[in-house]
Amino acid sequence: MRSNVNAMYTANGLSDKEQCLKEYAPLVKRIAHHMMVKLPSSVEVDDIIQAGMMGLLDAAGRYDELRGAQFETYAAQRIRGAMLDELRGADWLPRSLRRDMRRIEAAIHRLQQTFGRAPAESEIAKELGVSLPEYQQMLLEARGAQLVYYEDFHGEDDEDFFDRHETGDNSNPLALLQDERFRGALIKAIDGLPERERLMMALHYEQDLNLREIGEVMGVTESRVCQLHSQAVARLRGWLKGH
Repeated sequence: MRSNVNAMYTANGLSDKEQCLKEYAPLVKRIAHHMMVKLPSSVEVDDIIQAGMMGLLDAAGRYDELRGAQFETYAAQRIRGAMLDELRGADWLPRSLRRDMRRIEAAIHRLQQTFGRAPAESEIAKELGVSLPEYQQMLLEARGAQLVYYEDFHGEDDEDFFDRHETGDNSNPLALLQDERFRGALIKAIDGLPERERLMMALHYEQDLNLREIGEVMGVTESRVCQLHSQAVARLRGWLKGH
């Protein structure tokens, strides 16, 4: 693809935006399906894809090859930003579901302190005073409560995070957000996850698999993958309280 992409570049950006949209539509779809594991079932993947295509169009208009960044890297940031901005504006997660997720995190934190290990699902359900199926439904409905809002990346002057930190050869926006003590605690927390949840997180965040693909590898449904993801994130947040 790289040779075709280079043909689209000019000193002022991309000369053929229509061709750019065609070439990078698969990238938009891949990012959208990857993000869906973090979103409630009420969110339609087509809506996320549409927002991502607008982000891709914005990237095509802004990109300048002289900055030295690969266009795909730059575009991926703009695509994700547009998707997150769309979700923020849609107010897609009710406060009641956020409260449920905080209850789950607090319960897991208490049990971890008591047992000195990751509690089982049945133990978490008992701590919450609900049945196991009710707890699993809470996990399914509350998926997405962990997603970072795009507005969190704006400064006090409302300047766009990506405008302040454009991608170049030596820049890494993630590095700007990293803290070594927190990173060490997060690694320890991930190591403490139950084996199935650790596998699910690795498949999603390291292997870049979507819901369906993870389900096929693990032999479970997409809904179960969502439950495991919500629970794993709740465990991590519970473990990291105070860091």
